[in-house]
Amino acid sequence: MATSDYPNETKVMVPPLNFAMVAPGVYRSGHPNRKNYPFLIKLGLKSIIYLSSDDFNKELEQFVNEQFIQEPFVEIEQKEISSALVKVLDVRNHPVLIHCNKGKHRIGCLVGCLRKLQKWSMTSIFDEYRRFAGSKVLADQEV
Repeated sequence: MATSDYPNETKVMVPPLNFAMVAPGVYRSGHPNRKNYPFLIKLGLKSIIYLSSDDFNKELEQFVNEQFIQEPFVEIEQKEISSALVKVLDVRNHPVLIHCNKGKHRIGCLVGCLRKLQKWSMTSIFDEYRRFAGSKVLADQEV
């Protein structure tokens, strides 16, 4: 697949599920699919951080490789969250997309850690987490 294949698939730019800007150069979302690629191209991503133990989607992996986007893989354990946070904080990796399956819980934990570093109140951090988690808030993630 060439880069030129993606923009012609749709005239509408479709962001991935639960897409949002976290901070300048830092974006969050659920797992992107083919219809999201034209949108992602417009972001000019340098890096993608995938927070999941599931295998990386082969089609997305091909897209990432074609766009020369780095994709450090991390799992959702404390040391891995720390590693992902270091990558997110390093502006040399920006613009960066952090994503997991639905863009809710794993990403919510990582963004919550980032918000703490940004000196957000815990109330605001939990409010943001709940906004993306919807009705399925994982209480053990809010510790």
